[in-house]
Amino acid sequence: MQTLGSLLAEAAAALTQAKVGEPRRRARRLVSSTLALSPADLLAHPERAVDERATDRVRVALARMVDREPLSRILGRREFWGMEFGLSTDTLDPRPETETVVTAVLRSIPDRGAPLRLLDLGTGTGCILLALLSEFPAATGFGVDVAAGAAVTARRNAATLGLAHRADFVVGDWAGPISGVFDVIISNPPYIASAALADLPREVALYDPRCALDGGPDGLACYRSLAADIRRLMGPRSLFVCEVGLSQGSAVEAILRANGLSIERCERDLAGIMRCVVAQAVASMAEKIVGMGCLPG
Repeated sequence: MQTLGSLLAEAAAALTQAKVGEPRRRARRLVSSTLALSPADLLAHPERAVDERATDRVRVALARMVDREPLSRILGRREFWGMEFGLSTDTLDPRPETETVVTAVLRSIPDRGAPLRLLDLGTGTGCILLALLSEFPAATGFGVDVAAGAAVTARRNAATLGLAHRADFVVGDWAGPISGVFDVIISNPPYIASAALADLPREVALYDPRCALDGGPDGLACYRSLAADIRRLMGPRSLFVCEVGLSQGSAVEAILRANGLSIERCERDLAGIMRCVVAQAVASMAEKIVGMGCLPG
């Protein structure tokens, strides 16, 4: 019978041989997650016996990781903003750098009690929208995704997190099915140039849906589609906050300006990379007057 220590050593050796990066760290995460143990328990009790059924579970998961499947896909879940989100084949696997979008919104709106209307375009798992709803308890939100399976996954995540009463998810092409005015519009659109998809790591190329990655010939096609449509959904104080790819900040800013938005600022992620753009609608004179309370809104 295997022990925790021998099973961990087996996993680390297999990942090392497969040239998977950080094999010992990944082995610890794999074994502890598969057996529902904390990493501390795993290391503190290497002599603990592991029965045959549990050993088989670890080895099945290990074979998938050797084939470069991300652990989040193996487990079917990913942590984001301190919350756990279920994944599906129709959703992007949320990345830590996307939390920059959440941080940018929180920095722009310090009043956590604000009764905001939020719109998340290309919602995927719903992670950005649901993270923001957890921070703004009086807010409500809509998430839109072109993939029906993503909308189903996002609804399931909202229910699991106790946020279903404040979140709704619909299937549609960007803002097409949506009307009304929103206080904050957020998006993490596909932004990888089509030709660059072939160079993506196996962990991304094989397991993230292509439609969530492919940003067209120059990686900017989705920003053009968004910018051309979101102005109608924005009032004089509304914000648009979007994630951008490496070195895309200036190009995205130019697209937004050309479609009636002003750039408030850009935000860097924890690695110091320019990660999201914060923009506001350029208000017409009538909107400015309404905003000052001189006309009925």
